[in-house]
Amino acid sequence: MDSTEEATQPAADLAADEVIVRGTMKWFDPVRGYGFMVPSAGDGADVLVHFSLVRELGRRTLPEGATLTCIVVARDRGRQARRITDIDLTTAVGPDPETAAARAADRVNPQAMLAAAGPFEPALVKWFNRLKGYGFVVRPDTTEDIFIHMETVRRAGLGELQPGQALEVRIAPGHKGPLAVAAQPANTAE
Repeated sequence: MDSTEEATQPAADLAADEVIVRGTMKWFDPVRGYGFMVPSAGDGADVLVHFSLVRELGRRTLPEGATLTCIVVARDRGRQARRITDIDLTTAVGPDPETAAARAADRVNPQAMLAAAGPFEPALVKWFNRLKGYGFVVRPDTTEDIFIHMETVRRAGLGELQPGQALEVRIAPGHKGPLAVAAQPANTAE
């Protein structure tokens, strides 16, 4: 479901015991299989959101602060979402665990790509940001960016990389472009 998709069931199609409630996720625990949404001001008590509704969206959890629109029904033990009709993840106050997991699964292990890498060749640091944990190098006389990760820099025993610093790198094709999978100070290749 698109993060800005509108509710798909008009109020006229609601059962007599159902209401549409918009609110913010207070918390969701995928281990327990439920969480609670705090309705917008003046829209009643908290709403139980069960895992089965989250699963229907192709998700396993919801981040704190995500904005939901739900069809809600009153039960003996309180209000419960019957269906989620809209979800906006841009309002989440913390990281979305599912987005983080997807990014982690998409990451490439440079060590595993060594077999596909060419020999060491000269490169210059274009820029590197330790806080972000990555940067780019370029081959001399070219402008094609070659991604280099902090782990590759650490394994090489290199300290802070500076723009224009000469290195030698082994480059492998990555799914987003060339990737430096090994590095060493310039002029130490055997």
